Amino acid sequence: MSFLSLIGIELKKIRRSKILLILLIPVIMMWIPGIINADMNFDLRGIPITPENNFFIQGFMGMVWFMIPATLVICTVLLSQTERSNKGILKMLSLPVSTTQLCLAKFTVLLILAAVQMIMSIGAYYICAAIVTCTQNYHFILEPLYVFKNVCSIYAAAIPMAAVYWALSTVIWSPIFSVGIGLASIVPSVLMINTKIWFAYPMSYPFYLLMVAYGRAADGVYETQIHWLPWLPAAAVITIIALIAACVRFGSSENR
Repeated sequence: MSFLSLIGIELKKIRRSKILLILLIPVIMMWIPGIINADMNFDLRGIPITPENNFFIQGFMGMVWFMIPATLVICTVLLSQTERSNKGILKMLSLPVSTTQLCLAKFTVLLILAAVQMIMSIGAYYICAAIVTCTQNYHFILEPLYVFKNVCSIYAAAIPMAAVYWALSTVIWSPIFSVGIGLASIVPSVLMINTKIWFAYPMSYPFYLLMVAYGRAADGVYETQIHWLPWLPAAAVITIIALIAACVRFGSSENR
């Protein structure tokens, strides 16, 4: 069985689940306040940023700090528990494929779900920006290239974090502890981006990139250069180690 076939099977499993609703709810929760408080984008309190850029940054700030990580935590646990609840994992392990392929197929599905949420966020932004443009009589809609570039960079930065959460869901059997540790790891990300070792904490990657975008839109607020070194090597090492741990532990309890 090919790797693509495994991904197709995993997608069929979640087709009737409520995961898509779980992805949509945080998006709605983050953008509705932007519509209600649209006039606050004109009260910049001396910060040199345009209202349209402020609207975009503020709308995504809650997403990258809490909602995206929290969604990844919940989705990883759901992907794992769906198999364990009906013992479907035993059937999958009986197939003539390696546990490594099964593990990586599920992780790929997790990345697909994250991509779907990013697409939802882009759609929600443009809908809300169009509404606010009409209500405030000011053009809040940014160029698509700028929006897609920033959202795609946030998505790419979330991959190491997704790998770590996936490893947690396979290493820690209890879903309560897995969710608890995952959610607890979100809080320090705001503090970590202002330290010299921020690159060692993958949960801070998306927030770091958004703050860099904020710094470029508002001169003097935050740094405008991305420190690729040692970030990229550290991110690659963290992702690889997390995936190796997940592949080693995946299905270990059922194989006993």
